[in-house]
Amino acid sequence: MPTHLLEREQILPIGVNEAWAFFSAPGNLARITPPDMRFQVLDRSTLAAMHTGQRIRYKVRPLLGIPLQWETLITNVDEPVCFIDAQAKGPYALWRHEHRFQAVEGGVRMNDRVEYRLPMGVLGEWAHRTFVRRRLEHIFDFRHRALREMFPVRS
Repeated sequence: MPTHLLEREQILPIGVNEAWAFFSAPGNLARITPPDMRFQVLDRSTLAAMHTGQRIRYKVRPLLGIPLQWETLITNVDEPVCFIDAQAKGPYALWRHEHRFQAVEGGVRMNDRVEYRLPMGVLGEWAHRTFVRRRLEHIFDFRHRALREMFPVRS
């Protein structure tokens, strides 16, 4: 089955170190996830400084309010430039999310690159075309708006 790609870019009016501090803290994920997903970190001990090999467990309700447990493995950390998380347990056959930060004039360029593949062959591809792709785009659109509100352009 094909691997799908979702890429987003956003300029935030903050420094690279501030961006790193915010995005590398798992506790901040709930702040940039749509409220209807009721995102929750399950193990508060994982909220320490991000490091390669770190596992973070979540509960999320991505569709129809049905709870789902998700475990992320931090596979690479290059502070303050990049970190990669991959699904260790969850609904996807593959989930790899790369977060990149680059200082630019007026702030930091943040890039998200998500490679994902659904399970269940043809049925998974049907689900992707029917609702999964749109749901992921909605989540990242919400994230973009939430970040714009949290980090407004300073005049």
